[in-house]
Amino acid sequence: MNIVILAAGMGKRMQSALPKVLHPLAGKPLLSHVIETARSLSPSKLCVIYGHGGAAVLSLLDAQNAGAAVPISAALQEPQLGTGHAVMQAVPQLDEGVPTLILYGDVPLTTAASLRRLLDAAGADKLAILTVEQDDPFGLGRIVRDGGEIVRIVEEKDASAAERAIREINSGIIVAPTARLKTWLAALSNNNAQGEYYLTDIVAQAVADGVPVVSAQPGAQWEVAGVNSKVQLAQLERIHQANIANALLERGVTLLDPARIDVRGELICGRDVTIDVGCVFEGKVELGDGVHIGAHNVIVNARIEAGAQIKPFCHIEQAVVGAASLIGPYARLRPGTVLAEDVHIGNFVELKNAQVAAHSKANHLAYIGDATIGSRVNVGAGVITCNYDGANKFRTVIEDDAFIGSDCQLVAPVTVGKGATLGAGTTLSKDAPAGQLTVSRARQVSINGWKRPVKIQK
Repeated sequence: MNIVILAAGMGKRMQSALPKVLHPLAGKPLLSHVIETARSLSPSKLCVIYGHGGAAVLSLLDAQNAGAAVPISAALQEPQLGTGHAVMQAVPQLDEGVPTLILYGDVPLTTAASLRRLLDAAGADKLAILTVEQDDPFGLGRIVRDGGEIVRIVEEKDASAAERAIREINSGIIVAPTARLKTWLAALSNNNAQGEYYLTDIVAQAVADGVPVVSAQPGAQWEVAGVNSKVQLAQLERIHQANIANALLERGVTLLDPARIDVRGELICGRDVTIDVGCVFEGKVELGDGVHIGAHNVIVNARIEAGAQIKPFCHIEQAVVGAASLIGPYARLRPGTVLAEDVHIGNFVELKNAQVAAHSKANHLAYIGDATIGSRVNVGAGVITCNYDGANKFRTVIEDDAFIGSDCQLVAPVTVGKGATLGAGTTLSKDAPAGQLTVSRARQVSINGWKRPVKIQK
């Protein structure tokens, strides 16, 4: 089939310089949701009609085309003269031998299952419309039937009082035989209240030509909900997140409050995973069996292995947390961090591009950057790896069983040998020998008879 996605609108009610179809839903542009659904149907041709914010939309399409089996083509609609006019721009790219499915870049939650039902209803020679009954159909095109058969669609501004009472509405999503569609588009008129070329007018033409007009219904009303304002975007965000939460619950994940989780990507969970309130998952996140995620964590493109516990208020990005590890609260794991099993990273500890072997710990107020840390290492409070000289990064190596006392500064490149101890307050600028105590601090002096200064009276 051909698939055409209409994505040319400005979206004035969004009150934003960003094109409407690029506003994010669950961390991904609205248009990307529609493209992914379209691709799941294996179209032979896929065309996006763009207009406002054209350069930004084309940039997104370029990214979506990377490695794609069926590349997305683009057609410019300028000026925007209605939905019928938009589809006209795709006509030169459509294969007449297969049907054409028309989707909308601001209707992100239509499921592939509903679209397959619509395609099945259309077959090769029918015009099929995805319709839905709504309690409040204000502003939407009504499905007008005669004896149960669809005879036309009337827009709100052109409808009579009786037609406005109809609750069955047109979602705008249709499937049409392509050769017929091209003929119908060429015959469209803009003689209406908006002065636009309505795609919906092809229904009356189909009836006149004796082409059956059929319908299918989505699984839920929200599947055909469009986004025209930030209010509607927020409403769809909550619907989408509720759907994700329900799917997680069905797979056995414990969510302490399903209404307070945000998944902005792909969340893969093992058995007996527990997620507390207020957590945000972005990109691809994997949680192993028995993982416990405390409240208000942000986890981005990370893997948390079996039995690990993430206490509240941590930020973990492009990192791996090993099995049975204990992280937080208030810890930050930055890109390149890889922790082995049973590693403890405590409050206000930050790691970046650091690899930590099993059973090591840094429990308080430390910065560990560009470092390789062995097993059973203790990093005390206030320790800093001084990895950056203002121009270049250098690496710190701490070997197995080392003990780093509180408030040490390790000036990279430097190595702490196996079993070495650094005394508290040490500034290490040379390698510390294995198995020895290394101390670098000023000699302690007490001044007899010293008096604290007092404020001079004026």
